[in-house]
Amino acid sequence: MLKRSTVLKKDSVDALAIGSFDGMHVGHRQLLKHLGANGALFVIDKDQANLTPGVKRSEYAGYPCMFFHFLKVKNMSGEEFVALLKREFIHLKKLVVGYDFCFGKHRSCTAIDLRTFFDGEVVIVDEFSYRGVSVHSSAIRDYLKKAKLEEANRFLGREYAIIGDVIAGQGIGKSHLFATLNLKVHEYLIPAEGVYATRTKIRDNIYDSVSFIGVRESTDGRFSIETHILDLDIGNVEGSVQLSFVHFLRENRRFESLEALKKEIQTDIQKARLFLKTCRFYLGDFS
Repeated sequence: MLKRSTVLKKDSVDALAIGSFDGMHVGHRQLLKHLGANGALFVIDKDQANLTPGVKRSEYAGYPCMFFHFLKVKNMSGEEFVALLKREFIHLKKLVVGYDFCFGKHRSCTAIDLRTFFDGEVVIVDEFSYRGVSVHSSAIRDYLKKAKLEEANRFLGREYAIIGDVIAGQGIGKSHLFATLNLKVHEYLIPAEGVYATRTKIRDNIYDSVSFIGVRESTDGRFSIETHILDLDIGNVEGSVQLSFVHFLRENRRFESLEALKKEIQTDIQKARLFLKTCRFYLGDFS
């Protein structure tokens, strides 16, 4: 029933933070502060996570994730749900949830009800906001869809990143424009169409890059995700790469010729360099 994202004996877990934790954003991090050395995340998974799909949540959290599918618990009463936690984690002493946490069939129980069913410590973390806006995964998704990258990254506490598999492209980039890696991305939410200053991670190396998302209006009219590595010919790349989004440069648009498109890409590259010189410390906005 449980899937462990990292090696951890359930018997050693004495504190659980409960939620879906998609994005592992700065709001989620307020829960993690209460876990301690033997804590873990109890992830209720609905197969809808697209900011940090799968075990990516554990990487960003720094804590092991225990995945439990929503369908397994949706019809449980509140008492049955807590009994399940105590059965799975026999040394459980603390539960940590957000202020808006609900559980039990039809979301019939609130965070406060945990104190009725659980005989250990229950920590309910208050709403976490930035300038009056509550930090939620839904807000981050909305920001990304609207190309509000700075706002999305601030709520995440880091640069938004996706992972894709390198696939064959048109071949036009290398011969007439700029060589790019073409990516096929699964699971992740794709930001709004346009051109971005990005960092591209290939194996253990990170490169400054300019990336395009959208329909190739000036060539074949197909949707693509492409990234151009600045100042370096990296040759053939196979497998998966990670794109981290630093700054939104411009919207996608059609150009009358490849020469006009190439000139615009050169401008994109010069603009991108300005944003790639430094790494923004987004968590500093909350200190």
